Amino acid sequence: MARIDALAGVLIALASPMTKGGAVDGAGIGRLVEHVISGGVHGVLALGSTGETASLDERARREVLDAVVTASAGRVPVLCGIAQSQLSTAIAEVAAAARAGADAALVAPPFYYPTDATGVLAFYREVAAGAEIPILVYNIPQFTKVAVDPTTLATLAREGAVQGIKDSSRDFEYFEGVCVATRDVPGFRIFTGSDTMLVASLAAGGAGTICGAGNVAPAWVVRIYEEFQRGDLEAARQSQDRLYTLVTVLRNGVFPLAIKCALHLQGVCEPWSAPPTRRLDEPLEARLREKLAGWELLTPQRSRQ
Repeated sequence: MARIDALAGVLIALASPMTKGGAVDGAGIGRLVEHVISGGVHGVLALGSTGETASLDERARREVLDAVVTASAGRVPVLCGIAQSQLSTAIAEVAAAARAGADAALVAPPFYYPTDATGVLAFYREVAAGAEIPILVYNIPQFTKVAVDPTTLATLAREGAVQGIKDSSRDFEYFEGVCVATRDVPGFRIFTGSDTMLVASLAAGGAGTICGAGNVAPAWVVRIYEEFQRGDLEAARQSQDRLYTLVTVLRNGVFPLAIKCALHLQGVCEPWSAPPTRRLDEPLEARLREKLAGWELLTPQRSRQ
């Protein structure tokens, strides 16, 4: 099992390749894992938001995680995303992730019903109580409508209930508040889910990113991290600017269809979403193909198709 207290760098929030019939595409998952590992990434996340976890049934979630763990083959840490509002189900999902070989679980707070700091504290304490793998908080209030405030997070961190956070709020003031609140907790890992903020988050004390655009261009994201680590801030800024342009294109259409379309154009997997299956609209696909070809993210053969 990987040491989460030393985890850093670029982790990819993997897409979940699916067939047009709505089945999990195990071969596509294998190709995707090879694609990102060959790009130099430091870990992968199965079943995050980019992996459409909330749209997959229990059987599909198990199939996706098993395929990711098998394909990773111990080369990089594997995190498993969990978005379950019902407490016992969240606990069961963490246990299933541990049995499957995940190194940690990235757990969203309870959603649907309004809650407060007391409710968030109770939820994570109970999830962590019997967990066999480390728990990281997944802060994505635009989806859950629940923000895990820095004070609550710091309390959980000092208790040892959670070992890190992925912040996908795109709110840098919040991110900095988390850094300030937990700086005295040894080994607490803070990742940005916004790859457009990677340079800024590293400067504030973050450990790295767990991001979606890295599915398509993993080496681009890794380059930013490596340039920052060696102190070449100007190069890191330039690389960040380039990644920003890719991210803006991948946000076109219904999330995460553009990412799946890009992977399809790269020959990694089919372009279909989780059921009910759909794909990126043709005009957006044509524009995406043109952009990816211009950035040399397609093979010459696929650029001409």
